[in-house]
Amino acid sequence: MKTILITGCSSGFGLEIARYFLDRDWNVVATMRSPRQDLLPASSRLRILPLDVTDEASIRAVVAQAGPVDVLVNNAGIGALAAVEAQAPAQVREIFETNTLGSIAMCQAFIPQMRERAQGVVINVTSSVTLRSLPLLAVYTASKAAVNAFTESMALELASVGVQARLVLPGRAPSTRFAENARPRMEGTIPDAYGALAAQVFANFQANTQVTHASDVAEAVWQAATDPGAPMRIPAGEDAREWAATAV
Repeated sequence: MKTILITGCSSGFGLEIARYFLDRDWNVVATMRSPRQDLLPASSRLRILPLDVTDEASIRAVVAQAGPVDVLVNNAGIGALAAVEAQAPAQVREIFETNTLGSIAMCQAFIPQMRERAQGVVINVTSSVTLRSLPLLAVYTASKAAVNAFTESMALELASVGVQARLVLPGRAPSTRFAENARPRMEGTIPDAYGALAAQVFANFQANTQVTHASDVAEAVWQAATDPGAPMRIPAGEDAREWAATAV
């Protein structure tokens, strides 16, 4: 019976990925900053552990508690809509520390055990915004694009020791708490000069009926975890697949 460890399981994609693998009889280590036992059905195959991917001590504790892991899913992430000129340096660092450096740190923590067993899969969940430029998302996009480049280069190293690395690129998912969690970071980040642009961006979001559901992401992660022939980049969601098909 294989074990998967997923970061960012308190809501959205991470929570659905955990449910998906539990339903398929995997051992699941679901991590989140503030653990809640009521989010997932009780199971002898489930462990819910605290984890802050920006904290080295927290990562070390999870490695010790989780034991052998066959699949690592770096899903935890944060973001904000903002004009570049108005995004505070501290917020830029926060986004990169979670989305980029947090993913790298988790890879560094779990790859050694996979390498020793000459098997395992690392799956980094990024975003389809890395396939098509959008306004007011420059820092978030940069943080995710960095993970794309990191993963593709790392995959070349890992292949030599029997470990695989994959990317899952979700589209826009209005049903998750991503936008809700991002809202506190957006205050004062869109100056009046960008008001018309921001209004158009929000209108486009509302008008676009192509969205990504959490189940789309769970299915993409399942493919990445279980299909040795899966492509490096797996778009998740109708909108993400369309963008991938037209990306230059």
